[in-house]
Amino acid sequence: MFFGAILAGGTGSRMKLDTMPKQFLPLGDKPIFLHTVEKFLLVESIDEVYLGVHPDWLGEAKRVLTQAGLADRVKLVTGGGDRNSTIFNIVDTIESAHPGEDHVIVTHDAVRPFVTARIIEDNIAAAQEFGGCDTVIPATDTIVEGQDGEFVSAIPNRAVLYQGQTPQSFKISVLKQAFAELSDEDRSVLTDACKALVLTGHPVKLVEGADSNIKLTTVMDYNVARALVHRLDEETRD
Repeated sequence: MFFGAILAGGTGSRMKLDTMPKQFLPLGDKPIFLHTVEKFLLVESIDEVYLGVHPDWLGEAKRVLTQAGLADRVKLVTGGGDRNSTIFNIVDTIESAHPGEDHVIVTHDAVRPFVTARIIEDNIAAAQEFGGCDTVIPATDTIVEGQDGEFVSAIPNRAVLYQGQTPQSFKISVLKQAFAELSDEDRSVLTDACKALVLTGHPVKLVEGADSNIKLTTVMDYNVARALVHRLDEETRD
């Protein structure tokens, strides 16, 4: 089976919000995370959609889903202390409900509301074949490395560099095996699930993302997203 795992457990610290996590901010006529949820629900290959939410915001997430008529189609899971903990809370919930199978999980940031069905479908296919995949776009700017934060230490070849997006997708068995093989030190500092596979020698297939698949991290990102939604609304009315 194929499962969507939308990660909405953050608190929006980089956007410096005091009132709510950024995934609950309005985008057009609905919260950001609801745009993302609806994209996954439109993909026929996805059997179930899970939403990992910070424990303080589970009630609000349920209210939004209920108001949208989606409470029966989206399964809420309590988020963990970090991204990977939230992923494994969802994994545990999936395996409790559907034991004994090698499922595929498509993990995605709740604050990437412009993901497409094509990207999700490509993730499912790649994870099935290779065990894990990462959505990327080619790096357009030159990447400069500065080991000490003061001087340039290297300028890597841009032709082989990519900017990571999400979804990141995995066979659950492969993801669990990779994390089990990590040292305690690696596991404590790991912020990216795909890196667990890379560190333990599991192949990670590159999947083509999209420039529009932006992550709403800063106020500028949010303003760009509002402009995009406004433009899409105008095109729909026309």
